[in-house]
Amino acid sequence: MDEKIFKARTKKLAVAIIKQMDKLPHSRSADVIAKQIIRSGTSIGANYRAACRAKSTADMINKLKIVEEETDESGYFLNYF
Repeated sequence: MDEKIFKARTKKLAVAIIKQMDKLPHSRSADVIAKQIIRSGTSIGANYRAACRAKSTADMINKLKIVEEETDESGYFLNYF
């Protein structure tokens, strides 16, 4: 998968996450988890874009590990719904 496609897919994911979280009923616990999912889900694309601008291979790998961590965190919190 090339960079342009992955950027588009991660942006689409962020928009979908935001829309889904807006549909949740409002409660204290749902609001807290929704905010966390929005933070981690939207940071996937932002961190991928940062990886594309990395200054070195090591820097790129480090940034991609952050993408991986945020993806895993998003999946963890999505299991609550």
